[in-house]
Amino acid sequence: MEKGSTARGSFIVLEGTDGSGKGTQLELLVKRLTQAGHDVAVFDFPQYDQPSSYFVKRYLNGDYGGTADVGPYTGALFYALDRYDVADKIRQARDDGKVVLANRYTASSMAHQGAKFDNAEQRRGYFIWLDNLEFETLKIPRPDLNIVLRVPAETAQQLVDQKGRRSYTDKKRDLHEADLDHMRLAVSVYDDLCQLFPKDFTRIDCVRSGELLDVETINKLVSEKVAPLLPEPKPKKARCCHRIATRGGNCRTSRRTCRSLPAG
Repeated sequence: MEKGSTARGSFIVLEGTDGSGKGTQLELLVKRLTQAGHDVAVFDFPQYDQPSSYFVKRYLNGDYGGTADVGPYTGALFYALDRYDVADKIRQARDDGKVVLANRYTASSMAHQGAKFDNAEQRRGYFIWLDNLEFETLKIPRPDLNIVLRVPAETAQQLVDQKGRRSYTDKKRDLHEADLDHMRLAVSVYDDLCQLFPKDFTRIDCVRSGELLDVETINKLVSEKVAPLLPEPKPKKARCCHRIATRGGNCRTSRRTCRSLPAG
């Protein structure tokens, strides 16, 4: 795995099934990191407002049939090309030292398309194929960490029903959301990913003792996972302590005397 250095920036993905709270946690994390002085770039997948998501939107709207009618390798291609469309932007933001955050990424295809396999060995072979396709063939940037927000399928489906209308479908639930068995399998595959690849995936159990944790508690847990990967925040520009009292906004005090300017 390509670990991000403090000079390069970092690339962190929030993962989980539909209704797991990824969007809410992403917003809170962006706010927290920005307040701490980090330069943040955000990507949201699929990119429903971009032409690159054409096949994804048709798939989720059921235009190609049900979940079982579209094979995992075919479905994975739809999503991989959508990510490829902004691969250079992700790479540039990371190389510029930014904290790159994404709502969903390759692991979503591993979980949702991987849920279509009955055989665990075949599923793991699919993981290897998809890893090679996206990170080797298409050269899509590899995340430094995938944080999986684990919410049981039944709870997640209830949370999905609280969402507003989506642009990519005229249905209350999209193809994956409407299939409870599929969502259960996707949760299980995410668990499998966390066990198989612990350096790349880490899990946060959002439901404990039968109760959904509040968003602030979850965000604190997310922030703790993110902290070791963060680059140094940008230093804030010093404000001269005498600026208000001077003409033209320029301090007439020597650098040794002014507390806001380095001596020299």
